[in-house]
Amino acid sequence: MSNSRPTASPQHRSLGQAAPTTSVDNALWLLELIGERQALRVAEAADLLGVARSTAHRLLTALRRRGFVMQDRPNGAYRPGPALVEIGLAAVSRIDIRRVARPVLEELREQTQETASLAVLEGTTIRFVDCAESPRSVRVGNRTGVVRAAHASAVGKAILAGLSVAEIDRRYPHEELPAATTGAALTSRTALKAELAEIRNQGYALNWEESADGVCAVAAALRDTVGQPLAGLGVAAPSSRMGDIEAIRDFATHVLRGAEMVHERLRSPH
Repeated sequence: MSNSRPTASPQHRSLGQAAPTTSVDNALWLLELIGERQALRVAEAADLLGVARSTAHRLLTALRRRGFVMQDRPNGAYRPGPALVEIGLAAVSRIDIRRVARPVLEELREQTQETASLAVLEGTTIRFVDCAESPRSVRVGNRTGVVRAAHASAVGKAILAGLSVAEIDRRYPHEELPAATTGAALTSRTALKAELAEIRNQGYALNWEESADGVCAVAAALRDTVGQPLAGLGVAAPSSRMGDIEAIRDFATHVLRGAEMVHERLRSPH
């Protein structure tokens, strides 16, 4: 087995290790390559590692079983899997997405006079991690810590729309979706996929009394530097005040501008 690394990073070259390369070394190197390139085929992996294609295939198969890589189709390129995304989320938590997004939440509240929220995806649910509550007497209350079905909330659908079809199938293996709080929520994976496609096209998600009676919302995803969804940023309001879904849609411009502000702050966290 060759130890050559034709495209090795300076860190690898500077180590000057004399010890033989192990399967663990190769697996970790594969993860770095997939993280950098976002797509890697078996033949490319074998060439870069200096190993037989069968060895590269065995390593990639093991990483796929553990969720570190995934394939959109059989014999397709390997891409970052959910386990890598979760590790990325853990890294972002060290920056503290709440601290970065807090000024934007407050600005959204001032612009809309409604409640602005930040949420993260946990499996097939979302958890609200921060809120800037509306000053109005009739308002959507602070939901920090509240958990909702992802497919029944604007912030959840905005995040889900940033995932691959294969990842949606992994999280929702059955056609019937998990039960939600209200009867207005989507009930089938087919309907969810159709709505997620629409969300990708328009850039934001809507919710009309799907997560809670009397509440509507609009949200956009917050993404990392390679486009993976990190969290959802949304504005929620009493549906009685909005009147119809077009009224809450009018806040989409503010939410999208807020998401871009968070992205700028994440790129320059200091």
